[in-house]
Amino acid sequence: MTQAFASFEALSAFYREQIETPGFDTAFAEQGSMAQLSVHEEPMATDMPDAQAARGAMEMAIGTIFDLLRSTRMEEFAQDIVWGFVNSFHVTAQRIEKREDEASKKLGDMARAFDPSEIYAVELEETQRICQTLMDCREAMEAMRDYAGEIYRVETGRPFSTVRGSRVSSGLTASQIDARDFLAARSAKRREDHAPTGPVVIFSGGTDWHDHELLWDALDETHARIPNMILATTAQHKGCDQIAHAWAAARGVKTVRFTLNRALGKRAGFLRNEQLMNLKPVHAMVCEGSGIQANLLTRVREANVPHHAFGLRHQRVAA
Repeated sequence: MTQAFASFEALSAFYREQIETPGFDTAFAEQGSMAQLSVHEEPMATDMPDAQAARGAMEMAIGTIFDLLRSTRMEEFAQDIVWGFVNSFHVTAQRIEKREDEASKKLGDMARAFDPSEIYAVELEETQRICQTLMDCREAMEAMRDYAGEIYRVETGRPFSTVRGSRVSSGLTASQIDARDFLAARSAKRREDHAPTGPVVIFSGGTDWHDHELLWDALDETHARIPNMILATTAQHKGCDQIAHAWAAARGVKTVRFTLNRALGKRAGFLRNEQLMNLKPVHAMVCEGSGIQANLLTRVREANVPHHAFGLRHQRVAA
């Protein structure tokens, strides 16, 4: 996975390629000449931020933090600070989405209760404008979050992930979907964002693992055979699962993360294995870890699911 560069220009071009998110500019396109964020404000003829300026601002803000703390005794805290910066865009996008949902519900209610009066027509137009403005702002906020998240991934080697809930991307980067949202969406038949359809590949491994190339090669091989795969993992923040999350972020593969329900005590890991198997996976990748991974591998074999099984001995010697 190590790559050499002949010049700083080549390194810069590679870095730019790694953080680029398709569709970024489109997210800043204006869908109407007037904008309005609430019924308490007048319509405004204001522009969306410039996409190129937004891109530069993300790079400068994050790069400055890493550069400031690099090679100092505070270097290890740079990752936490930048994570908080990226997460602030995620939290703000969620708040905008809530307001957008409220405006959309009002618009739907008005459409079902048509009134030919002029007052109704003015209110309907205003509600449509608010809904569109909020949607434009949310999409731009999500685009900045995803772009900042890609810079975070390239700088740290770890994909940006929220503490709780899902991070659903608008086609820019890989979506990371919390298992609770995923299962609820499936049972309620909600939108594709939270219940993506496609063949499921399950992944689990221990926290003590260094050979990321072995796992990336196996995941690439699986992805080549199953290009529309969804990766379901056991959501650990170290070792094998973290390597798989980084791979998914780099390849743009949607992930569903099954975290442990600590309230279930010692049964939690085994019940999570049952949840994974209930997804009817078309492939599995299990790496040596604890008895939980051993139990999952047994279930996979009993169900005749095609799989990769890696032991600690399969790793190449760490450099």
